[in-house]
Amino acid sequence: MPSHDPGSLRVALLSYRGNPHSGGQGVYTRWLARELTDLGHRVEVFSGQPYPNLDADIPFTPVPSLDLYRPENPFRIPWPNEFRSMIDLAEFGIMCTAGFPEPLTYSWRVRRLLRDRRSDFDLIHDNQCLGRGVLALHQEGWPVVATLHHPITVDRALELSHTRNPLRKITLRRWYAFLRMQMRVIPQLPRIITVSSSSARDIVDQMHGVADKLHIVPVGVDHTHFRPHPEVARVPGRVMVTTSSDMPLKGLVPLLEALAKLRTERDCELVVIGKPKEGSRLPGVIERLGLEGAVHFQSGVDDDRLVELYAEAEVAVVPSLYEGFSLPAIEAMACGVPLVATTGGALPEVAGTSEETALLVEPNDPGQLAIAIGRLLDDPARRDRIGRAGRERVLGRFTWRATALGTLEHYWAELEAHAARRATA
Repeated sequence: MPSHDPGSLRVALLSYRGNPHSGGQGVYTRWLARELTDLGHRVEVFSGQPYPNLDADIPFTPVPSLDLYRPENPFRIPWPNEFRSMIDLAEFGIMCTAGFPEPLTYSWRVRRLLRDRRSDFDLIHDNQCLGRGVLALHQEGWPVVATLHHPITVDRALELSHTRNPLRKITLRRWYAFLRMQMRVIPQLPRIITVSSSSARDIVDQMHGVADKLHIVPVGVDHTHFRPHPEVARVPGRVMVTTSSDMPLKGLVPLLEALAKLRTERDCELVVIGKPKEGSRLPGVIERLGLEGAVHFQSGVDDDRLVELYAEAEVAVVPSLYEGFSLPAIEAMACGVPLVATTGGALPEVAGTSEETALLVEPNDPGQLAIAIGRLLDDPARRDRIGRAGRERVLGRFTWRATALGTLEHYWAELEAHAARRATA
């Protein structure tokens, strides 16, 4: 147990990718660190590139890599003088064989950084790196809590199921090879946090030996920032979707097909927060469906602009085939925007199963999506009712303060369990 202050903890929060635009892990890192600090604890974030957006009072230690996937130069070839260690060579070598090295190589690097800092922290919180270096830290005597937002095996299975090209399937299997490491590491860590009952079920189904160490702490939203702005005029017919990826898992193609159906009966448009990756099929789908001029991509928007875009939208959609939680769902609900979502993964758990807080449809069904979106576009009173009820649901269940308090319970529980294990060793 900590000796400096029995009411305060010193936490090393690990995130192999920290930027919020890289996905939910970066948002989680930023806001968990903020709320834990506000509760009187000291959190130091250790992150690889792209680096996190943290408040100035949050201590930050960069864990620099070769940064092989930077947006302006993905899969880059480093200059010879950039190779300074065997870890650098391993990172580049794994990339050259179509693998994704970051979880492994980040874990090795952060282990080195923490080697001489045992007295600075009470425990480590790993945010879904789950690399061999994190396991080594646990084996070397560190108390470790890890967050697994959802099993990436689901992403792999869905991507493979949407791929007909045999060479592409081989490449995907190689890219997801890091999962073998994570699936070996996870059962050996003492305490795992996940974000929903749906994710917990999937983790237990796909990984042996984790059920008794798995605990649910939902993530949250900054409800003071993501809030309704009635002074901003809604844009008639505007539908909005937020996604950090255009992979099949996110369901953008079914949503585009739904938009094409909607436009046969009414004037509407889609704003996509994100951008197609290189080689994406989305431009071709947009052209095939005759949606040029009706789909607008916006990337790199800050939180102020994101909230403004929510305020301008009449309907928000989460069309994903699967979600372990869904930050876009609770952001939209917190902003009072009526939500249409699928029943994929944890979305019913997040959005609610009645039509009071959201309209739910089956995944990968453009027809159902079009009907649900159309019901809201055509009924201002229903939009208003669902929008207000959605925000109330978020305020009662999904705030970052609630996430921090729930996480703290598991920090203390792991410290007690760690002390008991050491006493009996």
